[in-house]
Amino acid sequence: QVQLVESGGGLVPAGGSLRLSCAASGRTFSSYVMGWFRQAPGKEREFVASITWSGGRTYYASSVKGRFTISRDNAKNTVYLQMNSLKPEDTAVYYCAADPSIATMSGPGRGINYWGKGTLVTVSS
Repeated sequence: QVQLVESGGGLVPAGGSLRLSCAASGRTFSSYVMGWFRQAPGKEREFVASITWSGGRTYYASSVKGRFTISRDNAKNTVYLQMNSLKPEDTAVYYCAADPSIATMSGPGRGINYWGKGTLVTVSS
């Protein structure tokens, strides 16, 4: 079992920055691919970014590439999402996800084993 707790959301003006954190319980954090997804009001949940087990590879949605950076600290059982140059369309609830397989880290994240409860990011125009 893995429990995920996100933090760092809030209200920020367009062009601003936020860093989300996701703390994971358990001793096998490095066994999981970690990802971030988001869901805006009235829209389906969508993939934002993922990072492989040791952090060697990262993947991003085209809408955030160049603005967001995912990273992980396996010693702290934590994954981060640094979000820069935020836009109003980035407004959403952001969810942390964990799964042994990278194959699930795409689209709406169907089949992902573990999810956090989400943290709200609101970008004002």
